[in-house]
Amino acid sequence: MSATSWPAWGVPAAVTLRPWAFTAVAALVVVGVLVGLLRRHRRGVRVANVDGLLREPALRGWLVRYRVLRVLGALAILAAAGACAVVVAQPQRVETRPQVLANRDIVLCLDVSGSMLPYGEQVVETFETAVDSFEGERIALSVWNSTSRTVFPLTDDYDLVRRELETARLAMRDAVTLSEGGDVDDVDAVLDFFAGTDGIDGEASLIGDGLATCALAFDQVAVDRSRSVLLATDNYLAGEPVYSLEQAADLTVARGAEVYALYPADEGVVDGDGAQLRVVAEQTGGRMFVVTEPGAVDEVVADVQAHQQVQMDADPQRVVVDDEDGWITALAVLTALVVLVGWRLRS
Repeated sequence: MSATSWPAWGVPAAVTLRPWAFTAVAALVVVGVLVGLLRRHRRGVRVANVDGLLREPALRGWLVRYRVLRVLGALAILAAAGACAVVVAQPQRVETRPQVLANRDIVLCLDVSGSMLPYGEQVVETFETAVDSFEGERIALSVWNSTSRTVFPLTDDYDLVRRELETARLAMRDAVTLSEGGDVDDVDAVLDFFAGTDGIDGEASLIGDGLATCALAFDQVAVDRSRSVLLATDNYLAGEPVYSLEQAADLTVARGAEVYALYPADEGVVDGDGAQLRVVAEQTGGRMFVVTEPGAVDEVVADVQAHQQVQMDADPQRVVVDDEDGWITALAVLTALVVLVGWRLRS
């Protein structure tokens, strides 16, 4: 049913879904008041010789309070009925919302090799915090060790993204517990998360191959979109990859993306594995961040959003939203007042 404008004499909301309801409830109130007045008139009883009694100060004060309460009760009932009529009519308002579509794709690229397990939970928490700052971007998650597995492809379903990242965080945490000989509630969930990442015997942490897989996760290559890879790795190579880290970075650039590296530890940043990772990330136009440094997450988000942002302005969207919260509150307060006045009149 389409919304209809309120009559100019009345209600402050812009539109209402059921315009007939206000008139119907108001008519019922008028009928109820008339019936009440007629019944009160018929049931009136005249009592003789009460003039002197009515001049008594105590009784006069009681009569004044009684009449005030009756008037207050009648006004409260009328006001409550009016609020009820508005709520039943379901007031709505029309909002005009400008639309800016974020035209950015981000692939979360997670190293799940044994050397990354101690940092895994913290790294995934970094991903979760970063995702909470995004709005409208498409996001994917790929995990890898000697081989890669796509947890979910590029999507703007943020409920799914958050569920999968929570699963990843818990799996990384429980994997550490298992490696230390402890017990976890759901071993199968851990095994399911790491499935597909150990496909090559004797090989581990093939960083170049992992990054190359993440670069290939970008679709719509011919479309003008911003693309970023958040690569979380300690860059500790333990095998013979198909792609070197530099070759994978070149492939990433060829796909129109930049690499933002999340390095998990303070060691090796200057002249070790972290130093190489920093150089490669900067060559793609990105940066490297040390996850353990304060404010690292904010820097990651700000850098990703500032470096590559293509926005598409869309036509403003007119949205009809409910506008009855204030009336519901007023109805609740007025109903409580009616009950209170009724109790005082009976006491």
